[in-house]
Amino acid sequence: MTRRDGGRRDVGPEFVFRRSGYPAFYPKEGMEPLRISLVPTETQPHCDELIESHIALVGHVVRETMVRIPAHVNRDDLTSAGMTALVMAARGFDAERGVPFARYAATRIRGAILDELRSIDWASRSVRRRARDLDETRNRLSGALGRVPSDAEVATALGLTPEEIAANEEDIARAQVLSLDGSPENPYAETLASTTPSPEAMIEHRERLTYMVEAVSELPERLRVVVQEYFLGERPMAEIAEQLGVSESRVSQMRAEALVLLKDAMNAQLEPELVTAPARPEGCAARRREAYFAAVAARHAAGARQVRPHAAGFQVTA
Repeated sequence: MTRRDGGRRDVGPEFVFRRSGYPAFYPKEGMEPLRISLVPTETQPHCDELIESHIALVGHVVRETMVRIPAHVNRDDLTSAGMTALVMAARGFDAERGVPFARYAATRIRGAILDELRSIDWASRSVRRRARDLDETRNRLSGALGRVPSDAEVATALGLTPEEIAANEEDIARAQVLSLDGSPENPYAETLASTTPSPEAMIEHRERLTYMVEAVSELPERLRVVVQEYFLGERPMAEIAEQLGVSESRVSQMRAEALVLLKDAMNAQLEPELVTAPARPEGCAARRREAYFAAVAARHAAGARQVRPHAAGFQVTA
């Protein structure tokens, strides 16, 4: 045996530690006793046999617990906690203490399930305890008075203020978990605001993307290069300016010009009222602009004609 830093002792691979209050082990004279029990690894098959023969005990305890808890609690989570407790119980079981393994394991399993329930409960233990006290007091006063007691009467019986009772009920209400599909007449899910886009919004977004791709394809060559290299290729302006043989300021101007054309071309097809009117409608710039809009519309129409034959294969029957 060796002694490691921090006071730990290593007993070699042929032994495993098991928590126990006895016996005391003195590895060397003068050392502090280490309260452990050394179990040869050859007893491991017995541990596995205990686990396999008592798996049904976990299911029994879980079923017993599910009857008394809300329906939203996941049975699998409780089963997982119970199986972990069964394994730990088998590893820590000591037959010399005279306690049957089934009783010992059931206690460990119930404790693990209660710990799991507390971990997923939104209300603290003190809130739950006071809620039980309030329910017991109301039931007792109802029997004594022959009617439902008021909050003031319950508060007087418990030595609390009505405000404390109201605060506790608010805490309990916040801890309630409701199913979004629990009501067949008016599911809660239908009353919640959705953060996901609607089918109409998705179709509109897809159409906008289609128009944007077509508008980029119909840009004049140098403007198209600037848009593709700067926004899609993520190249710096200096490299684009060197490729086109112009200055960086000119590339910036071309980028701004391309963005205006793209915006107006998309609005011309989707929202014509947003298109900015040219300063000189009869000028050359305005004619080139209108020709660009027409080219985008023609490309979109050609793409729609390519998609339509696929849709024509479907037949609508009554």
